[in-house]
Amino acid sequence: MSTRLDIDWRNWKPIPGNVFDSSPQEVAPFIVGCMLLFDGIGGIIVETEAYDQTDPASHSYRGCTPGNRSMFGPPAHAYVYRSYGVHWCLNFVCGPEGYGSAVLIRAIEPIVGLEKMQQRRGLQDPRLLCSGPGRLTQALGISGQHDGLPLDQHPFVLLQPPVPQSIATGPRIGINKAVEKPWRYGLAGSKFLSRPFPRRPG
Repeated sequence: MSTRLDIDWRNWKPIPGNVFDSSPQEVAPFIVGCMLLFDGIGGIIVETEAYDQTDPASHSYRGCTPGNRSMFGPPAHAYVYRSYGVHWCLNFVCGPEGYGSAVLIRAIEPIVGLEKMQQRRGLQDPRLLCSGPGRLTQALGISGQHDGLPLDQHPFVLLQPPVPQSIATGPRIGINKAVEKPWRYGLAGSKFLSRPFPRRPG
């Protein structure tokens, strides 16, 4: 198992489950900088996006269906869906039960289990292992069979860093509706983002 040696893991604590009772616009920046482990493999969340049922770009916009049922379920659970019939995408359900909202995990900095992630992805460059929602689920071994699992139990582990992180914000990417909403959040200065954030004037 590979780990980054400059992090004192003893100071990291589990994310309280009630964090996910909040709106996706609150949860998405909060979990940037947190550690995500799946079956003992993972890294630091460096990029997220918020979606809720008032949002035309959200799966929940047209109501609950068999495919998006987990998004309307209790908070602090996983919502895993297949994008364009190709890639699995991991989301964290948040907000009140019955209200379709979730946070898409867009990228992580791979730290724990690097060799296993490289094997699954078939490449070596750490910056390409998990820099996108489909890439990170492949690297972590997450698929549709994990849809609906609680985030506070095995195989998931979520840890909160002891100090606040510097967060960048900007418009979401890979969508063609509600593109103006600044609901994409990232760890400022990270080299592991799926795409850099636009520079602000000045």
